[in-house]
Amino acid sequence: MTSTRPRTDPLAALRTTADPPYDVYLTGTVFLDIVFTGLDTAPVRGTESWARGMGSSPGGVANMATALARLGLRTSLAAAFGDDHYGEYCWDALEHGEGIDLSYARTVPGWHSPVTVSMAYEGERTMVSHGHEPPPEEPAPDCPPRARAAVASLVPGVEEAWVARAARAGALIFGDVAWDDTGRWDLGALPALRHCEAFLPNAEEAMRYTGTSCPRAAAHALTEHVPVAVVTLGAEGAYAVDGRTGETASVPAIEVAALDPTGAGDVFVAGFVTGTLAGWPLADRLAFAGLTAALSVQEFGGSLSAPGWSELAAWWHEARSNDHQSRCALDRYAFLGPLLPETSRAWPLRRAVPTIGFGRSA
Repeated sequence: MTSTRPRTDPLAALRTTADPPYDVYLTGTVFLDIVFTGLDTAPVRGTESWARGMGSSPGGVANMATALARLGLRTSLAAAFGDDHYGEYCWDALEHGEGIDLSYARTVPGWHSPVTVSMAYEGERTMVSHGHEPPPEEPAPDCPPRARAAVASLVPGVEEAWVARAARAGALIFGDVAWDDTGRWDLGALPALRHCEAFLPNAEEAMRYTGTSCPRAAAHALTEHVPVAVVTLGAEGAYAVDGRTGETASVPAIEVAALDPTGAGDVFVAGFVTGTLAGWPLADRLAFAGLTAALSVQEFGGSLSAPGWSELAAWWHEARSNDHQSRCALDRYAFLGPLLPETSRAWPLRRAVPTIGFGRSA
């Protein structure tokens, strides 16, 4: 079984026979995400809450891997999978459903797949996760495969050897980062940052790491450590600085009806990576990343909410027919026109989130 999702290749004009086998390589932990939707309020202690909807999908690093693959990039994921039904489901959904290469992934006998239960309500989420100790061996190979780019999740005080090896082999490294639980907010504690082409923190993270009080000032300060700094500003959009050229870009957020923000940051990174590999100007890369992230929050779940080119095309056609949005869409996103497939699908799209499976006799 192979993925039947239609593929648009944003790098088609750039491909040669000398290309590496993959566009993007990444590694990390895959979770099984179980998402409860249709909650009117947050669960209240001592009561039972009923959700009007529920679904499941691969989560964790699978969110970004799926977002990259749906944007047409040849994606390789190195991860450990449990040999339980959860692990089998996640492996099948990623390899066959999304066309993600799992040659560098492995199944660990007797290991329980990590699980996250997410409850989405009022545009926010509450999560509970469970997982056993990870396998003693690192899921990432010592020598990662050749790729145009790699995405590294930077952890304070941790230096993963594969990042330096990938950079030396010619991959552009894109670094994202999680909240620093140590409270030190020391850029020197992110040794892999020196290998990065771009660093993509949110506004609060950027200001804490740089000791600034303004996200834009933080972005400029970060270019002393990395060539391209991208700071996400939530409802205000995003701001980016290319320290090599001095170029800056600011793109407002697209107003959408947000249902679930799970995975939106991963989708933003995937959009920026795609635009960078395609050779787009900084402002176009930033706009594309913001658009893909905005479309993702209109769906429930992490990986299955990531938009592909058919979703982008449906939004484009709707925006062109909407007097309020058309001027912005035609001007800011006109560069996407040649890539968008013809579509008869209506907007907004609502994709069903599958459960793990039904019995054959159901």
